[in-house]
Amino acid sequence: MRTTPSPTGRRSADEQRHALLRTARDVADDLAADAIARDQAGKPPTDEAARLREAGLPAALTPPGPGRGADWRTGCAVIREIAAADSSVGDVLARHYVHTWSGRFYADHQHATALEEESVRAQWLWTGAVRTSAPNDDAKGPDLTLRPRTTGYLLNGRRSVETAVAAADQIVVDAVCAATGDVLVARISPGARGVTVEPAHDRLGQRVAGAGEVVLDRVAITPGQVLGRRPHDEESTAPFTALAEPALRLALCHVGLGIAEGALTEARDLIRGGRAHRLPGEDPDLYLAYGELASAAQTATAVVDRATEVMAQALATGPQLDAEVPAGVAALVATAEAVVSKATLHITARVLELADAPGLDRFWRNARVLTAHRPVAHRLRSIGEHYLNGSHRAVAAAFH
Repeated sequence: MRTTPSPTGRRSADEQRHALLRTARDVADDLAADAIARDQAGKPPTDEAARLREAGLPAALTPPGPGRGADWRTGCAVIREIAAADSSVGDVLARHYVHTWSGRFYADHQHATALEEESVRAQWLWTGAVRTSAPNDDAKGPDLTLRPRTTGYLLNGRRSVETAVAAADQIVVDAVCAATGDVLVARISPGARGVTVEPAHDRLGQRVAGAGEVVLDRVAITPGQVLGRRPHDEESTAPFTALAEPALRLALCHVGLGIAEGALTEARDLIRGGRAHRLPGEDPDLYLAYGELASAAQTATAVVDRATEVMAQALATGPQLDAEVPAGVAALVATAEAVVSKATLHITARVLELADAPGLDRFWRNARVLTAHRPVAHRLRSIGEHYLNGSHRAVAAAFH
């Protein structure tokens, strides 16, 4: 695989961006070459993580800092490029990128900076599962608990993780402190004593994303592994911290767009190469069908790009973010989710009907899994309540 050296502080911002995007295209080409075979095998993304590290992408996709990291727009562009070739790996990279922002969302500036610098040096791959709703909403009680001890905490419980459960270097989770009831956000290493990972098997789609469960039995958590406190409700959440969940949802919108773009591109190439059942010259209605699908993809892209721009501005503002901004950002992200979900499911199902070639079904399966836990109707009701009443509660509810 040909790779482009990772951007350095000696380059201009534009040069860094172009170099990173070239690297992403090289990695995408490499992943596309065996995407069908890897999807059929459905193994944890150990090899895929190695490819990402070889290209320097885990280190490059961290929050921007002096001579390191990627701004939000560039990070999302890389995610979409990779997702078009293999949406499972795009999913891994999307969650990695957002979870590398965890220090900024939950910790103080010094802690966050040190964590980001260490992540770049070590090429850490991140994943996580930080819940947005209060753990007490579950009648069974919290699934993860922290018990204080002299030198930190002991972490117990189990949590589902959507990507790289067996391949990540850092997993970010929230857990309830048994002594105070506070919800604390911490990072753990899958290789730590007391940590067991249970990869999921036989998934419908996103088979190479590496989903599974992490089981924690008296895992020692040092004070340095605790990033900060996650408030129980949106009213007490700092404006910048409130961007954490919408940022993850928006990154996954780029994965969804990648699926749609990848499906359209592969179907087009099949038709041009005469490997599909229908050829343009034999069926004039095929032009109409693909015109509609391309338009749907472009419309979804425009909505996501608008949300991406607004999110980028909010993230660049930092802790000084105005308290009213997160609700507007979240409303745009919820809109993007609704539009992308509909467009991606429609496009992937339709191209399967139009081309019907081996391997093309993976795009529809991946889209189904990616959107399964985020019903469009729920998002649309929340968007409508926010539009009519200006309700911040409705926007927050859209992400629960």
